[in-house]
Amino acid sequence: MTDLSALTSWHADWKGLRVVVLGLSVTGFSVADTLAELGAEVLVVTERADAEYSRLLPVLGVSLHEGPLDTVPAEMAAFAPEVVVASPGFPPHHPVIAWTQEQGIALWGDVELAWRVRDKVVRPDGRPADWVLITGTNGKTTTTRLTAEMLMTAGQRAVPVGNIGTPVLDAVRDPSGFDVLVVELSSHQLWYLNLQTGPDALSPHSAVCLNLADDHLEWHGGADAYRAAKAGVYARTRVACVYNKADVATREMVEDAEVIEGARAIGFDLGVPGPSDLGVVDGILVDRAFLEERATSALELTTVTDLSKRGLAAPHMVANILAASALARSLGATPAHIHDTLERFRLDPHRIQVVGAHLGVTWVDDSKATNPHAAASSLAAYPGAVWVVGGLLKGVDLSELVRARGASVRAVIVIGTERDEILTAFERHAPTVPLFEVDHAETEDVMARVVELAAGVARDGDTVLLAPAAASFDQFASYSDRGDRFAEAVRAWIAGRDGDSRPHD
Repeated sequence: MTDLSALTSWHADWKGLRVVVLGLSVTGFSVADTLAELGAEVLVVTERADAEYSRLLPVLGVSLHEGPLDTVPAEMAAFAPEVVVASPGFPPHHPVIAWTQEQGIALWGDVELAWRVRDKVVRPDGRPADWVLITGTNGKTTTTRLTAEMLMTAGQRAVPVGNIGTPVLDAVRDPSGFDVLVVELSSHQLWYLNLQTGPDALSPHSAVCLNLADDHLEWHGGADAYRAAKAGVYARTRVACVYNKADVATREMVEDAEVIEGARAIGFDLGVPGPSDLGVVDGILVDRAFLEERATSALELTTVTDLSKRGLAAPHMVANILAASALARSLGATPAHIHDTLERFRLDPHRIQVVGAHLGVTWVDDSKATNPHAAASSLAAYPGAVWVVGGLLKGVDLSELVRARGASVRAVIVIGTERDEILTAFERHAPTVPLFEVDHAETEDVMARVVELAAGVARDGDTVLLAPAAASFDQFASYSDRGDRFAEAVRAWIAGRDGDSRPHD
Protein backbone atom coordinates (compact mmCIF):
# COMPACT_ATOMS: atom_id res chain seq x y z
CA MET A 1 0.00 0.00 0.00
CA THR A 2 1.43 3.38 -1.02
CA ASP A 3 2.09 5.95 1.71
CA LEU A 4 0.03 8.86 0.38
CA SER A 5 1.50 11.25 2.94
CA ALA A 6 4.83 10.92 1.13
CA LEU A 7 3.37 12.01 -2.21
CA THR A 8 3.90 15.74 -1.82
CA SER A 9 6.34 16.34 -4.68
CA TRP A 10 6.68 15.63 -8.37
CA HIS A 11 9.91 13.87 -7.44
CA ALA A 12 8.28 11.48 -4.95
CA ASP A 13 7.78 7.83 -5.89
CA TRP A 14 4.38 7.67 -7.58
CA LYS A 15 5.14 4.49 -9.47
CA GLY A 16 2.56 1.74 -9.07
CA LEU A 17 0.00 3.94 -7.26
CA ARG A 18 -3.44 2.70 -8.34
CA VAL A 19 -5.66 5.64 -9.23
CA VAL A 20 -9.15 5.83 -10.68
CA VAL A 21 -9.85 9.06 -12.54
CA LEU A 22 -13.56 9.89 -12.60
CA GLY A 23 -14.64 11.78 -15.69
CA LEU A 24 -12.92 12.47 -18.98
CA SER A 25 -13.46 16.15 -19.66
CA VAL A 26 -10.50 18.46 -20.16
CA THR A 27 -9.86 18.26 -16.40
CA GLY A 28 -10.07 14.47 -16.25
CA PHE A 29 -7.70 14.09 -19.16
CA SER A 30 -5.15 16.42 -17.56
CA VAL A 31 -5.29 14.27 -14.40
CA ALA A 32 -4.86 11.01 -16.31
CA ASP A 33 -2.02 12.44 -18.38
CA THR A 34 -0.21 13.71 -15.28
CA LEU A 35 -0.55 10.46 -13.36
CA ALA A 36 0.63 8.44 -16.34
CA GLU A 37 3.70 10.65 -16.60
CA LEU A 38 4.36 10.05 -12.89
CA GLY A 39 4.22 6.27 -13.41
CA ALA A 40 0.94 5.54 -11.63
CA GLU A 41 -1.44 2.80 -12.73
CA VAL A 42 -4.50 4.66 -14.02
CA LEU A 43 -8.05 3.62 -14.83
CA VAL A 44 -10.37 6.29 -16.23
CA VAL A 45 -14.04 5.72 -15.43
CA THR A 46 -16.58 7.81 -17.31
CA GLU A 47 -20.10 7.66 -18.69
CA ARG A 48 -19.03 9.06 -22.04
CA ALA A 49 -15.60 9.59 -23.53
CA ASP A 50 -14.63 12.13 -26.16
CA ALA A 51 -13.29 10.28 -29.21
CA GLU A 52 -10.00 12.18 -29.19
CA TYR A 53 -9.36 11.45 -25.51
CA SER A 54 -10.30 7.79 -26.01
CA ARG A 55 -7.72 7.53 -28.76
CA LEU A 56 -4.98 9.13 -26.66
CA LEU A 57 -5.44 7.16 -23.41
CA PRO A 58 -3.95 3.88 -24.69
CA VAL A 59 -0.95 5.84 -25.97
CA LEU A 60 -0.44 7.07 -22.41
CA GLY A 61 -0.81 3.56 -21.01
CA VAL A 62 -4.11 4.44 -19.33
CA SER A 63 -7.10 2.06 -19.20
CA LEU A 64 -10.66 3.22 -19.88
CA HIS A 65 -14.05 2.05 -18.64
CA GLU A 66 -16.98 3.73 -20.37
CA GLY A 67 -20.55 3.14 -19.31
CA PRO A 68 -23.34 3.97 -16.84
CA LEU A 69 -22.29 5.13 -13.38
CA ASP A 70 -25.56 4.79 -11.48
CA THR A 71 -23.73 2.03 -9.58
CA VAL A 72 -20.03 1.37 -9.05
CA PRO A 73 -18.67 -0.48 -12.10
CA ALA A 74 -17.26 -3.93 -11.37
CA GLU A 75 -14.08 -2.92 -13.18
CA MET A 76 -13.53 -0.07 -10.74
CA ALA A 77 -14.10 -2.21 -7.65
CA ALA A 78 -11.78 -4.93 -9.02
CA PHE A 79 -9.09 -2.34 -9.73
CA ALA A 80 -8.98 -1.62 -5.96
CA PRO A 81 -7.89 2.02 -6.24
CA GLU A 82 -5.78 3.62 -3.54
CA VAL A 83 -6.88 7.08 -4.72
CA VAL A 84 -9.87 8.34 -6.68
CA VAL A 85 -9.41 11.69 -8.42
CA ALA A 86 -12.82 13.06 -9.41
CA SER A 87 -13.69 15.69 -11.95
CA PRO A 88 -15.63 18.53 -10.27
CA GLY A 89 -18.90 17.60 -11.95
CA PHE A 90 -19.39 14.63 -9.59
CA PRO A 91 -21.50 15.78 -6.59
CA PRO A 92 -21.04 14.42 -3.05
CA HIS A 93 -24.17 12.28 -3.31
CA HIS A 94 -23.10 10.56 -6.55
CA PRO A 95 -23.09 6.75 -6.07
CA VAL A 96 -19.42 6.40 -7.03
CA ILE A 97 -18.33 9.23 -4.72
CA ALA A 98 -20.38 7.81 -1.86
CA TRP A 99 -18.85 4.34 -2.41
CA THR A 100 -15.35 5.81 -2.49
CA GLN A 101 -15.81 7.48 0.88
CA GLU A 102 -17.54 4.46 2.41
CA GLN A 103 -14.57 2.31 1.39
CA GLY A 104 -12.13 4.73 3.02
CA ILE A 105 -10.38 5.40 -0.29
CA ALA A 106 -8.60 8.76 -0.59
CA LEU A 107 -10.72 11.18 -2.63
CA TRP A 108 -8.93 14.04 -4.38
CA GLY A 109 -9.78 16.72 -6.89
CA ASP A 110 -7.44 17.84 -9.64
CA VAL A 111 -6.44 20.92 -7.62
CA GLU A 112 -5.08 18.84 -4.74
CA LEU A 113 -3.09 16.70 -7.17
CA ALA A 114 -1.70 19.85 -8.80
CA TRP A 115 -0.63 21.24 -5.42
CA ARG A 116 1.13 17.97 -4.54
CA VAL A 117 3.22 18.11 -7.72
CA ARG A 118 3.62 21.89 -7.94
CA ASP A 119 7.43 21.63 -7.78
CA LYS A 120 7.84 20.02 -11.21
CA VAL A 121 9.00 23.38 -12.55
CA VAL A 122 10.40 25.90 -10.08
CA ARG A 123 11.66 29.46 -10.17
CA PRO A 124 15.40 30.27 -10.29
CA ASP A 125 15.49 30.42 -6.48
CA GLY A 126 14.04 26.90 -6.26
CA ARG A 127 10.54 27.90 -5.14
CA PRO A 128 7.37 26.74 -6.90
CA ALA A 129 4.95 29.36 -8.17
CA ASP A 130 2.80 31.22 -5.65
CA TRP A 131 -0.92 30.44 -5.80
CA VAL A 132 -3.73 32.99 -5.61
CA LEU A 133 -7.22 31.52 -5.08
CA ILE A 134 -10.41 33.22 -6.32
CA THR A 135 -13.97 32.12 -5.71
CA GLY A 136 -17.42 33.63 -5.18
CA THR A 137 -20.90 33.15 -6.54
CA ASN A 138 -20.25 35.74 -9.25
CA GLY A 139 -17.36 37.61 -10.81
CA LYS A 140 -14.77 34.83 -10.52
CA THR A 141 -13.63 34.72 -14.14
CA THR A 142 -13.40 38.49 -14.56
CA THR A 143 -11.45 38.86 -11.32
CA THR A 144 -9.15 35.98 -12.23
CA ARG A 145 -8.37 37.50 -15.62
CA LEU A 146 -7.85 40.94 -14.12
CA THR A 147 -5.51 39.69 -11.39
CA ALA A 148 -3.38 37.71 -13.83
CA GLU A 149 -3.14 40.62 -16.26
CA MET A 150 -2.21 43.07 -13.49
CA LEU A 151 0.59 40.75 -12.40
CA MET A 152 1.79 40.30 -15.97
CA THR A 153 1.87 44.08 -16.38
CA ALA A 154 4.05 44.10 -13.26
CA GLY A 155 6.53 41.83 -15.05
CA GLN A 156 5.57 38.58 -13.34
CA ARG A 157 4.94 35.34 -15.17
CA ALA A 158 1.32 34.82 -14.18
CA VAL A 159 -1.40 32.64 -15.70
CA PRO A 160 -5.16 32.30 -15.08
CA VAL A 161 -6.10 28.65 -14.51
CA GLY A 162 -8.68 26.37 -12.93
CA ASN A 163 -12.38 26.83 -13.44
CA ILE A 164 -11.60 29.54 -16.01
CA GLY A 165 -10.85 26.77 -18.52
CA THR A 166 -7.16 25.78 -18.32
CA PRO A 167 -6.55 22.92 -15.85
CA VAL A 168 -4.14 23.78 -13.04
CA LEU A 169 -2.14 20.66 -13.87
CA ASP A 170 -1.40 21.99 -17.36
CA ALA A 171 0.19 25.10 -15.84
CA VAL A 172 2.11 23.12 -13.21
CA ARG A 173 3.64 20.97 -15.95
CA ASP A 174 4.38 23.85 -18.36
CA PRO A 175 8.16 23.71 -18.89
CA SER A 176 8.43 27.51 -19.07
CA GLY A 177 7.27 27.81 -15.46
CA PHE A 178 5.40 30.62 -13.71
CA ASP A 179 5.80 33.01 -10.81
CA VAL A 180 2.08 33.02 -9.93
CA LEU A 181 -0.86 30.74 -10.68
CA VAL A 182 -4.13 32.69 -10.43
CA VAL A 183 -6.61 29.91 -9.72
CA GLU A 184 -10.35 30.32 -10.22
CA LEU A 185 -12.16 27.78 -8.04
CA SER A 186 -15.78 26.70 -8.26
CA SER A 187 -17.67 25.57 -5.17
CA HIS A 188 -17.39 22.03 -6.58
CA GLN A 189 -13.60 22.19 -6.70
CA LEU A 190 -13.50 23.67 -3.22
CA TRP A 191 -15.64 20.86 -1.83
CA TYR A 192 -13.01 18.37 -2.99
CA LEU A 193 -10.18 20.62 -1.82
CA ASN A 194 -11.70 20.77 1.65
CA LEU A 195 -11.23 16.98 1.94
CA GLN A 196 -7.44 17.31 2.11
CA THR A 197 -5.83 15.29 4.88
CA GLY A 198 -2.18 15.24 3.81
CA PRO A 199 0.72 16.85 5.67
CA ASP A 200 1.21 19.54 3.01
CA ALA A 201 -2.26 20.94 2.29
CA LEU A 202 -2.69 23.80 -0.16
CA SER A 203 -1.54 27.11 1.31
CA PRO A 204 -2.19 30.07 -1.00
CA HIS A 205 -0.31 33.34 -0.99
CA SER A 206 -3.62 35.25 -1.09
CA ALA A 207 -7.29 34.38 -1.52
CA VAL A 208 -10.70 35.98 -2.02
CA CYS A 209 -14.35 35.02 -1.84
CA LEU A 210 -15.97 37.82 -3.84
CA ASN A 211 -19.55 37.34 -2.67
CA LEU A 212 -21.99 34.67 -1.57
CA ALA A 213 -25.53 33.96 -2.77
CA ASP A 214 -27.52 30.77 -3.23
CA ASP A 215 -26.30 28.71 -6.20
CA HIS A 216 -25.64 25.06 -7.01
CA LEU A 217 -27.75 24.03 -4.02
CA GLU A 218 -28.78 20.77 -5.67
CA TRP A 219 -25.09 19.81 -6.04
CA HIS A 220 -24.14 20.62 -2.44
CA GLY A 221 -27.39 19.62 -0.80
CA GLY A 222 -28.18 23.01 0.73
CA ALA A 223 -27.06 26.57 1.39
CA ASP A 224 -24.95 25.74 4.47
CA ALA A 225 -22.91 23.17 2.58
CA TYR A 226 -22.43 25.59 -0.31
CA ARG A 227 -21.19 28.28 2.08
CA ALA A 228 -18.84 25.84 3.80
CA ALA A 229 -17.31 24.89 0.47
CA LYS A 230 -16.70 28.53 -0.46
CA ALA A 231 -15.21 29.32 2.96
CA GLY A 232 -12.45 26.78 2.32
CA VAL A 233 -10.77 29.21 -0.07
CA TYR A 234 -9.19 31.05 2.90
CA ALA A 235 -7.71 28.01 4.64
CA ARG A 236 -3.98 28.36 5.34
CA THR A 237 -3.67 31.69 3.50
CA ARG A 238 -0.25 33.19 4.10
CA VAL A 239 -0.44 36.89 3.17
CA ALA A 240 -3.84 38.41 2.29
CA CYS A 241 -7.41 37.26 2.92
CA VAL A 242 -9.40 39.61 0.69
CA TYR A 243 -13.10 39.90 1.48
CA ASN A 244 -16.16 41.90 0.45
CA LYS A 245 -17.11 44.40 3.17
CA ALA A 246 -20.60 44.64 1.66
CA ASP A 247 -21.12 40.88 2.07
CA VAL A 248 -21.14 39.85 5.72
CA ALA A 249 -20.72 36.16 4.83
CA THR A 250 -17.28 36.73 3.31
CA ARG A 251 -16.09 38.69 6.36
CA GLU A 252 -17.25 35.89 8.63
CA MET A 253 -15.41 33.36 6.46
CA VAL A 254 -12.18 35.28 7.04
CA GLU A 255 -12.85 35.62 10.77
CA ASP A 256 -13.39 31.86 11.07
CA ALA A 257 -10.55 30.77 8.78
CA GLU A 258 -7.45 28.97 10.03
CA VAL A 259 -4.72 31.02 8.35
CA ILE A 260 -0.95 31.28 8.60
CA GLU A 261 0.19 33.70 11.30
CA GLY A 262 0.74 37.14 9.83
CA ALA A 263 -1.94 36.91 7.14
CA ARG A 264 -3.93 40.14 6.85
CA ALA A 265 -7.64 40.71 6.29
CA ILE A 266 -8.09 43.15 3.38
CA GLY A 267 -11.57 44.53 2.75
CA PHE A 268 -13.06 46.06 -0.39
CA ASP A 269 -16.36 47.69 -1.28
CA LEU A 270 -17.73 50.75 -3.08
CA GLY A 271 -17.57 52.98 0.00
CA VAL A 272 -14.82 55.00 1.63
CA PRO A 273 -12.09 52.53 2.67
CA GLY A 274 -10.66 52.06 6.13
CA PRO A 275 -6.89 51.78 6.71
CA SER A 276 -6.72 48.13 5.60
CA ASP A 277 -9.18 48.36 2.71
CA LEU A 278 -9.65 49.30 -0.92
CA GLY A 279 -12.64 51.43 -1.89
CA VAL A 280 -13.97 54.49 -3.68
CA VAL A 281 -13.62 58.15 -2.65
CA ASP A 282 -15.30 60.83 -4.77
CA GLY A 283 -15.26 58.61 -7.85
CA ILE A 284 -11.63 57.54 -7.36
CA LEU A 285 -10.67 53.89 -6.69
CA VAL A 286 -8.06 53.92 -3.95
CA ASP A 287 -5.84 51.57 -1.95
CA ARG A 288 -5.45 52.15 1.80
CA ALA A 289 -4.12 48.67 2.53
CA PHE A 290 -0.75 48.29 0.83
CA LEU A 291 1.14 51.42 1.88
CA GLU A 292 2.98 52.31 5.06
CA GLU A 293 1.04 55.55 5.66
CA ARG A 294 -2.34 53.84 5.34
CA ALA A 295 -3.70 55.48 8.50
CA THR A 296 -3.56 58.90 6.83
CA SER A 297 -3.06 58.32 3.09
CA ALA A 298 -4.41 56.46 0.05
CA LEU A 299 -3.08 55.55 -3.37
CA GLU A 300 -5.11 56.25 -6.51
CA LEU A 301 -5.67 53.26 -8.81
CA THR A 302 -8.10 54.66 -11.41
CA THR A 303 -11.36 56.59 -11.62
CA VAL A 304 -14.95 55.58 -12.24
CA THR A 305 -14.97 58.02 -15.15
CA ASP A 306 -12.05 56.23 -16.80
CA LEU A 307 -13.68 52.85 -16.21
CA SER A 308 -16.94 54.11 -17.70
CA LYS A 309 -15.17 54.84 -20.99
CA ARG A 310 -14.34 51.13 -21.28
CA GLY A 311 -17.68 49.76 -20.08
CA LEU A 312 -16.25 48.77 -16.70
CA ALA A 313 -18.13 51.10 -14.37
CA ALA A 314 -21.08 48.90 -13.39
CA PRO A 315 -21.03 48.59 -9.58
CA HIS A 316 -20.29 44.86 -9.54
CA MET A 317 -17.45 45.41 -12.05
CA VAL A 318 -15.91 48.10 -9.83
CA ALA A 319 -16.06 45.65 -6.92
CA ASN A 320 -14.30 42.98 -9.00
CA ILE A 321 -11.62 45.48 -9.98
CA LEU A 322 -10.99 46.39 -6.35
CA ALA A 323 -10.72 42.72 -5.38
CA ALA A 324 -8.28 41.98 -8.21
CA SER A 325 -6.27 45.06 -7.29
CA ALA A 326 -5.96 43.88 -3.70
CA LEU A 327 -4.69 40.47 -4.81
CA ALA A 328 -2.24 41.99 -7.29
CA ARG A 329 -1.01 44.52 -4.75
CA SER A 330 -0.37 41.69 -2.26
CA LEU A 331 2.10 40.30 -4.81
CA GLY A 332 3.88 43.56 -5.52
CA ALA A 333 1.97 45.15 -8.41
CA THR A 334 2.01 48.95 -8.17
CA PRO A 335 -0.91 51.36 -8.68
CA ALA A 336 0.63 52.26 -12.04
CA HIS A 337 0.58 48.60 -13.10
CA ILE A 338 -3.09 48.36 -12.13
CA HIS A 339 -3.99 51.57 -13.95
CA ASP A 340 -2.17 50.45 -17.11
CA THR A 341 -3.92 47.08 -17.05
CA LEU A 342 -7.35 48.69 -16.76
CA GLU A 343 -6.56 50.97 -19.71
CA ARG A 344 -6.56 47.96 -22.03
CA PHE A 345 -8.74 45.38 -20.25
CA ARG A 346 -11.86 44.13 -22.00
CA LEU A 347 -14.63 41.98 -20.56
CA ASP A 348 -15.23 38.44 -21.73
CA PRO A 349 -18.08 37.89 -24.19
CA HIS A 350 -21.53 37.43 -22.61
CA ARG A 351 -20.67 39.60 -19.61
CA ILE A 352 -22.69 42.86 -19.78
CA GLN A 353 -21.73 43.01 -23.47
CA VAL A 354 -23.52 45.47 -25.75
CA VAL A 355 -24.45 43.50 -28.88
CA GLY A 356 -26.52 46.09 -30.71
CA ALA A 357 -28.21 49.49 -30.66
CA HIS A 358 -31.03 50.78 -32.86
CA LEU A 359 -33.73 53.44 -32.59
CA GLY A 360 -32.43 54.41 -29.16
CA VAL A 361 -32.63 50.87 -27.76
CA THR A 362 -29.48 49.17 -26.44
CA TRP A 363 -29.30 45.38 -26.42
CA VAL A 364 -27.08 43.84 -23.72
CA ASP A 365 -25.95 40.20 -23.47
CA ASP A 366 -25.26 39.12 -19.89
CA SER A 367 -25.92 35.43 -20.54
CA LYS A 368 -23.21 34.63 -18.01
CA ALA A 369 -25.57 35.86 -15.27
CA THR A 370 -26.62 32.29 -14.49
CA ASN A 371 -27.90 32.89 -10.96
CA PRO A 372 -30.06 35.47 -9.15
CA HIS A 373 -27.11 37.30 -7.57
CA ALA A 374 -25.50 37.95 -10.96
CA ALA A 375 -28.80 38.98 -12.53
CA ALA A 376 -29.46 41.41 -9.66
CA SER A 377 -26.11 43.10 -10.34
CA SER A 378 -26.99 43.46 -14.03
CA LEU A 379 -30.42 44.88 -13.27
CA ALA A 380 -28.83 47.38 -10.89
CA ALA A 381 -26.55 48.50 -13.73
CA TYR A 382 -29.50 48.82 -16.16
CA PRO A 383 -32.53 50.00 -14.18
CA GLY A 384 -35.83 49.92 -16.06
CA ALA A 385 -34.60 47.39 -18.60
CA VAL A 386 -36.70 44.98 -20.61
CA TRP A 387 -35.56 41.86 -18.78
CA VAL A 388 -35.07 38.50 -20.49
CA VAL A 389 -35.05 35.87 -17.73
CA GLY A 390 -35.33 32.11 -17.28
CA GLY A 391 -33.73 28.76 -17.93
CA LEU A 392 -32.60 25.87 -15.76
CA LEU A 393 -33.00 27.10 -12.17
CA LYS A 394 -30.64 24.62 -10.44
CA GLY A 395 -32.85 24.44 -7.36
CA VAL A 396 -32.58 28.19 -6.73
CA ASP A 397 -35.66 30.28 -5.81
CA LEU A 398 -36.03 33.44 -7.95
CA SER A 399 -38.85 34.96 -5.89
CA GLU A 400 -36.55 37.20 -3.82
CA LEU A 401 -34.89 38.54 -6.98
CA VAL A 402 -38.28 39.29 -8.52
CA ARG A 403 -39.46 40.93 -5.30
CA ALA A 404 -36.38 43.14 -5.14
CA ARG A 405 -35.92 44.00 -8.82
CA GLY A 406 -38.95 42.85 -10.80
CA ALA A 407 -41.26 45.80 -10.22
CA SER A 408 -38.73 48.27 -11.63
CA VAL A 409 -38.33 46.68 -15.09
CA ARG A 410 -40.27 47.95 -18.11
CA ALA A 411 -41.29 44.43 -19.11
CA VAL A 412 -40.18 40.84 -18.61
CA ILE A 413 -39.75 38.13 -21.22
CA VAL A 414 -39.60 34.64 -19.76
CA ILE A 415 -37.68 31.86 -21.53
CA GLY A 416 -36.79 28.31 -20.50
CA THR A 417 -38.63 25.11 -19.74
CA GLU A 418 -39.12 25.89 -16.02
CA ARG A 419 -41.27 29.00 -16.36
CA ASP A 420 -43.97 28.36 -13.74
CA GLU A 421 -41.90 29.47 -10.75
CA ILE A 422 -40.94 32.73 -12.46
CA LEU A 423 -44.49 33.44 -13.54
CA THR A 424 -45.73 32.84 -10.00
CA ALA A 425 -43.07 35.15 -8.57
CA PHE A 426 -44.09 38.00 -10.88
CA GLU A 427 -47.76 37.42 -10.18
CA ARG A 428 -47.03 37.73 -6.47
CA HIS A 429 -44.40 40.47 -6.36
CA ALA A 430 -44.72 42.51 -9.58
CA PRO A 431 -48.18 41.86 -11.02
CA THR A 432 -48.37 45.13 -13.01
CA VAL A 433 -45.20 44.50 -15.05
CA PRO A 434 -45.99 43.45 -18.64
CA LEU A 435 -44.99 39.80 -18.96
CA PHE A 436 -44.45 37.71 -22.08
CA GLU A 437 -43.69 34.00 -22.35
CA VAL A 438 -41.56 32.41 -25.04
CA ASP A 439 -43.00 28.93 -25.35
CA HIS A 440 -41.02 27.91 -28.42
CA ALA A 441 -39.44 24.52 -27.81
CA GLU A 442 -36.83 24.68 -30.59
CA THR A 443 -33.52 26.33 -29.72
CA GLU A 444 -33.34 28.02 -33.11
CA ASP A 445 -36.64 29.84 -32.53
CA VAL A 446 -36.26 31.04 -28.95
CA MET A 447 -34.14 34.15 -29.36
CA ALA A 448 -35.84 35.32 -32.54
CA ARG A 449 -39.10 35.41 -30.60
CA VAL A 450 -37.38 37.10 -27.63
CA VAL A 451 -36.12 39.91 -29.85
CA GLU A 452 -39.48 40.27 -31.57
CA LEU A 453 -41.25 40.65 -28.23
CA ALA A 454 -38.61 42.96 -26.74
CA ALA A 455 -38.63 45.23 -29.77
CA GLY A 456 -42.36 45.57 -29.37
CA VAL A 457 -42.15 47.01 -25.85
CA ALA A 458 -38.77 48.80 -25.72
CA ARG A 459 -38.73 52.58 -26.14
CA ASP A 460 -36.09 55.16 -27.01
CA GLY A 461 -33.51 55.12 -24.19
CA ASP A 462 -34.37 51.59 -23.02
CA THR A 463 -32.07 48.62 -22.59
CA VAL A 464 -33.05 45.06 -23.43
CA LEU A 465 -31.09 42.93 -20.97
CA LEU A 466 -30.48 39.20 -21.27
CA ALA A 467 -29.71 38.32 -17.64
CA PRO A 468 -31.34 34.89 -17.26
CA ALA A 469 -30.57 34.19 -13.58
CA ALA A 470 -30.52 30.52 -14.60
CA ALA A 471 -28.40 27.94 -16.36
CA SER A 472 -28.79 27.39 -20.08
CA PHE A 473 -28.79 23.63 -20.52
CA ASP A 474 -32.54 23.22 -20.81
CA GLN A 475 -32.57 24.89 -24.23
CA PHE A 476 -29.00 25.76 -25.19
CA ALA A 477 -25.60 24.08 -25.30
CA SER A 478 -24.07 26.61 -22.89
CA TYR A 479 -24.44 30.16 -21.62
CA SER A 480 -22.20 31.26 -24.51
CA ASP A 481 -24.46 29.51 -27.02
CA ARG A 482 -27.44 31.28 -25.45
CA GLY A 483 -25.67 34.64 -25.67
CA ASP A 484 -24.48 34.05 -29.23
CA ARG A 485 -28.00 33.22 -30.37
CA PHE A 486 -29.34 36.33 -28.66
CA ALA A 487 -26.71 38.50 -30.38
CA GLU A 488 -27.42 36.88 -33.76
CA ALA A 489 -31.15 37.50 -33.37
CA VAL A 490 -30.52 41.14 -32.40
CA ARG A 491 -28.26 41.72 -35.39
CA ALA A 492 -30.77 40.06 -37.73
CA TRP A 493 -33.58 42.25 -36.36
CA ILE A 494 -31.52 45.44 -36.73
CA ALA A 495 -30.42 44.49 -40.25
CA GLY A 496 -34.04 44.06 -41.25
CA ARG A 497 -34.80 47.60 -40.10
CA ASP A 498 -31.80 49.58 -41.31
CA GLY A 499 -32.91 52.98 -42.40
CA ASP A 500 -36.00 52.89 -40.21
CA SER A 501 -35.82 56.00 -38.06
CA ARG A 502 -39.40 55.99 -36.89
CA PRO A 503 -40.11 55.66 -33.17
CA HIS A 504 -41.79 52.51 -31.95
CA ASP A 505 -45.54 52.42 -32.18
